[in-house]
Amino acid sequence: MTKRRMTLQTQLVLRALLEHPAKERYGLELCDLVGLPSGTIYPILARLEEFGWVESAWEDPAVHEAARRPRRRFYRITHEGAEQAREALARTYRSGKRPVAGWVAAQPTTGGGTP
Repeated sequence: MTKRRMTLQTQLVLRALLEHPAKERYGLELCDLVGLPSGTIYPILARLEEFGWVESAWEDPAVHEAARRPRRRFYRITHEGAEQAREALARTYRSGKRPVAGWVAAQPTTGGGTP
């Protein structure tokens, strides 16, 4: 994977996913968490999934039918994705480009490129 500049929006999504790495979150939940519109969140999630940093799955149809709402697609950061994300966020932090006030650098690990 080639190294790319990581946008502020991607950093926000990764930080939200890293808060509870085992927790599945649906897209609109992430929109609320990071304060970005769905038109920004979903392309980021698709790109992260393409890189193998995030995996997704549709919820059981019985759940959304019982709740009488649209079906949700849940996203979760992968183990490798979490390692890669921590390294990428730490690199960004070390470069002096701290976009989010109060952000604490994650422990760096070895890894590949940046989405």
